[in-house]
Amino acid sequence: MRVWRVPWSNGASIAAVCLAIASAVISLPATAAPGILYEKDSLFGRVTVKEDEAGLRSLHFGRDGARQTVVKPGDPDHLELPYARVAMIGLAMTEHVRRVLVVGLGGGSLPSFLRKQYPAAEIDAVDIDPVVIEVAKEFFEFREDGRMRAHLADGRGFIEAARRPYDVIFLDAFGSDSVPERLTTVEFLRAVRQALTPGGVVVGNIWGPYANRLYHSMVRTYRETFEELVVLDVKGAGNKILIALPRKGGINKPCMITLGRRLKSELRLRFDLGELVDFGYPVETEGARRGTVLRDRNLGRLE
Repeated sequence: MRVWRVPWSNGASIAAVCLAIASAVISLPATAAPGILYEKDSLFGRVTVKEDEAGLRSLHFGRDGARQTVVKPGDPDHLELPYARVAMIGLAMTEHVRRVLVVGLGGGSLPSFLRKQYPAAEIDAVDIDPVVIEVAKEFFEFREDGRMRAHLADGRGFIEAARRPYDVIFLDAFGSDSVPERLTTVEFLRAVRQALTPGGVVVGNIWGPYANRLYHSMVRTYRETFEELVVLDVKGAGNKILIALPRKGGINKPCMITLGRRLKSELRLRFDLGELVDFGYPVETEGARRGTVLRDRNLGRLE
């Protein structure tokens, strides 16, 4: 194992030392860590890139963390993770896909997929971790251009400062094991709603109740903020996808299945979106209504 030594002197600031540690790349012998292409520590934890025998490349927070992104290099139409496929139903819930915001870049599979499918759309992808943005470009084929940009910023601050509304907002920001608490509160979701067009849609990705102590309260907080909310189960995964509208839309299962099938045809999706909606609708129970509305004043002690 390579040991990184940081010079220390009486004049060295703690910030400078932390920056030196954060920028140190962890080099690993190939025999010691098969499948690992790259590791780097950032101020938010260790970012790991792996590749399996099938050539699928994945991003993890920590060597044994959950897969945050999976891509098939050279194939932006490929969506490997089940939650990403289900999340595409959000595109069918708005009349226009002209401006899209993705909070939580990861390896960039979502914005890259959207860029391919909607070449005229403006796409902003936001991530707080500079290492994640660096890795997305170097290992996951994320490419900025005149209509797609990666922003190094806090997702909440970016949304609160937004001056032009979005048609679709994907909330897909995760730490090593959960959504950051400041991206769960009613104050944050009100800012999200303010940044949305009247005919737009918010798509949230959260862990289900087995791995998320705030699950019921997260759902309750979305319901407090938006006029319509559907919670979809994800087949073969622990995620739940939240589809939130700032208007009454008369959403029901047959309607969403039909919209999913239509979108599959229009975009030539490689998966049956109607079938995924049929499986996942609805998952919400009365327990979700008993959750607590999450508020900023309770950050750090949310239950």
